[in-house]
Amino acid sequence: MVSIIGTPASRRAWACSCAVLVAFGLLAGRAAHAQNSGLTLEETLQIATSRSASIQAAQASVRGTSDVVAKAGQLPNPTLNLSLQNLPINGPDAFTIGQDNFTMRGVGIQQEWVSAEKRRLRTTLAGRAVERDRSTYLEKVAEVRQQAAMAWLNAIYAKQAVALNQALVDHLGQELAARQASYRGTKGAALDVAQASLTLGNARNELIGAQQDEKTALITLSRWTAAGNVLAVDGTPPELESNVSALSVEQLAQVQPALIAARSAISLADADTDVTRSNRSPNWTWGVTYFKSGGRYPDYVSVGVSIPLPIHRRSVEDRDVEQKSEMGTQARLVYEDTERQVVADIQSLSAKLASGRARLANARQSVLPAAEQKVQLANAAYRSGAGTLADALDARHTQLEADLQVLNLERETSLVWAQLEYQVLPADMASGE
Repeated sequence: MVSIIGTPASRRAWACSCAVLVAFGLLAGRAAHAQNSGLTLEETLQIATSRSASIQAAQASVRGTSDVVAKAGQLPNPTLNLSLQNLPINGPDAFTIGQDNFTMRGVGIQQEWVSAEKRRLRTTLAGRAVERDRSTYLEKVAEVRQQAAMAWLNAIYAKQAVALNQALVDHLGQELAARQASYRGTKGAALDVAQASLTLGNARNELIGAQQDEKTALITLSRWTAAGNVLAVDGTPPELESNVSALSVEQLAQVQPALIAARSAISLADADTDVTRSNRSPNWTWGVTYFKSGGRYPDYVSVGVSIPLPIHRRSVEDRDVEQKSEMGTQARLVYEDTERQVVADIQSLSAKLASGRARLANARQSVLPAAEQKVQLANAAYRSGAGTLADALDARHTQLEADLQVLNLERETSLVWAQLEYQVLPADMASGE
């Protein structure tokens, strides 16, 4: 059994790591099932966070620094001293022990004394180091969730693109079969058959390309889920709604990993400065030694204390304090810059998301209906003899291009949404609860 002694943050970090490790075992079976039936977005996120090597490495770092918290509050180990004093090296008693009163065998112990306040400050510093490593862990979690979500979205839209292209190939194949069945050897019929065959061949090429895109997307998804070869994805893309842009700066500081890391760097620098400032007062070392004399002479006990003399405090200890203090200033400036960058990124992504949604609404309200109307008019004209088969096939191809254009716009907008939505972590995950 491992005991975690330290700050509440270190205990929360340990609990969070253990919870994810337990969930790993539960998700292993779910991953095998989902791999065959198709991964949903939620399953992708759960499996990716449980199997990521970078996340597990960050968890190991948190556990390692958590173990140091208990050590930081302890006194240094005592020192055992063994000595032999005034041993004769010539004469009749040369190199003999116990015959001369001047020869004494000593055994003693020394202990460096670190004040309770210093030990408290060192424990605080160790706890801040745990929080720093935990912030690194949260950054890895956010990165994996974001990349896994984007990989899943690419895969699901690639799957839909294959379905659209396959539907076109099926339609054109039926159209070609109908033209061949009705072929009468006339010049117009031969032209219709040739045009249908050409259009079908081009559509098959586009289908092959779409299938390759789907395979590539699944390979990328497999990299982030570490679940072997993901064979399929399932489910529907989420609604492109995000509340991240509505979060205040104070709220972002609680759930945005980059800000959490920058804030923990400030706390770590301040704790390090406090420890360095406490070192301006040197630690005393106490010692006691028992001496055994030779012959009929009495034994002795020696007690002493060693006190370092900080005669160069202004040049040594004070400069260390100044250096650590500047590190705290640096950490605060980095936080300010990080905050501005995070806010700017969120604003930029929010604007892109709004623009993408507006373009999608326009495409669905105008482009798709117009493409559908063109197909209906071209088919009607062909059936009445006022139009050609080439016009009808071209209209159907234009409709597919419109569908793929909207699908690609949906994919681009959803990727922007994922970058925005998964830039932050759920509140319970960020707090380690």
